[in-house]
Amino acid sequence: MHLGYLSIDSYLIAFLIVLAAFAIRGMLGFGSGLISVSLLIFFLPIKEVVPIVFLLDGVASLALGSYDFKEIRWQEMPWLWIFTIFGLIVGAWILKTLPAQSVTVLLGVFILLYVIYAIVTKPERLPQVSRVWGAPLGFLGGVIGSLYGGGGPSIVAYFQMRHLDKRAFRASFQFIAITDSIVRGSLYFLLGLLGAKTVVTSAWLVPAVAIGLIGGNFLHFRIDARRFQYLVLLVLAFAGIKLVIP
Repeated sequence: MHLGYLSIDSYLIAFLIVLAAFAIRGMLGFGSGLISVSLLIFFLPIKEVVPIVFLLDGVASLALGSYDFKEIRWQEMPWLWIFTIFGLIVGAWILKTLPAQSVTVLLGVFILLYVIYAIVTKPERLPQVSRVWGAPLGFLGGVIGSLYGGGGPSIVAYFQMRHLDKRAFRASFQFIAITDSIVRGSLYFLLGLLGAKTVVTSAWLVPAVAIGLIGGNFLHFRIDARRFQYLVLLVLAFAGIKLVIP
């Protein structure tokens, strides 16, 4: 029996991967895409995995976005939002036409250097950058979002250096993630990366998303701000290593 692209055996493994990834998403507001894709590609091709995780991320973004809507920091969005869209378009084109891993090593190095810098400096003492930094960091986040199913590590770095509290951090990231879903969905459809089997596979994994988000949301309200920042850096480190060592 096959559940879209998955057999029964691979479905059970995929369910646990997705549940864990979206528990992290519920707790921190990001990370589900990179974690899911990084592990699911062990038994599915990346060009199947990325659209599947994209659909799951869309469900999570709408759920968390509606829950946190009043906490969104709209003043952070203009530069970040526009250039994220540009990055999504470029990343979708790369996914369709070029080997994705060959163009992301430098971004992985950048992320790891940022993590080291943030740990040495301490997250609460990071410099506060201007909103104009949303342009380059949003563009990089859009590119990596299209290539690896979301996560936008550079966007996370931007929010950290804007010193958003944990609820505003999670809420504001969801607005970008919803934009990601709309733009990337249109691009994937036009490029032929979405099909019936993708939708079926994603539908079977939605219960894992729901359970993960509920558990992660429970934890979100029970971790202090300092621990939250270090967990963010831990997930960023995972993302950076994954980009450097595919």
